[in-house]
Amino acid sequence: MSDVSTTTLTMVRNFDVAPERVFDAWLNPEMMRKWFFTLEGTNKVTQNNPQVGGTWEIVDHRDGKDYRAIGEYLEIDSPKKIVFTFKMPQFSELEDTITVELKELQQGCEMTFTQVIHVPHEENWTGSDIERALGEWHDSTEHGWNLMFMGLKELLETGKISYKG
Repeated sequence: MSDVSTTTLTMVRNFDVAPERVFDAWLNPEMMRKWFFTLEGTNKVTQNNPQVGGTWEIVDHRDGKDYRAIGEYLEIDSPKKIVFTFKMPQFSELEDTITVELKELQQGCEMTFTQVIHVPHEENWTGSDIERALGEWHDSTEHGWNLMFMGLKELLETGKISYKG
C-alpha cells in the first residue's frame, strides 16, 4: 500500500428525544449492542470505556464470520459532542475519525455525524481510480450508517428495533 486518500462523510439526523438520550445511545453498552455496527441477535461482544483515552469494541457475527470494530475516545463533552476513532483490523490498519455533535431543538435534537474515511490506494492506481474508490467508499459507508441511524431512531423513539431483512 503506497498511499491513502481521504473523503469526508457528513450526515444530519433529527430525533424526537432529548440530546442526552442520543448521547447515551452512543456510549451505553446495552444501547450500543442494539444498533452500533451490530444487532442484538448477532452481537457477540460490546465493551466500552467511555472516557478520553478509553476504548470501545464491538464484535458482530454475520454469515458465519466475526466482524470486529474498535476505537478510542478522543473527546467526550456530554451531551453535545463525542469524537472517537474507528477501525476494523481484519480489513485495514487505517483508522477513521468520527465526530458526533448534538444540538437541542425545540422538539428533540439534531445529530450531525461526520466521518473522515481513509481509503487505501492499490498499486498502479490512476487519479480516476482514486476518485472512483473515494466515491464508492463514501457511498457504501453512508449506506451502512443510514441503516444504523434508522435503527437508532426507532430504538430511541419506540424502545425497540423491528428487524427488516
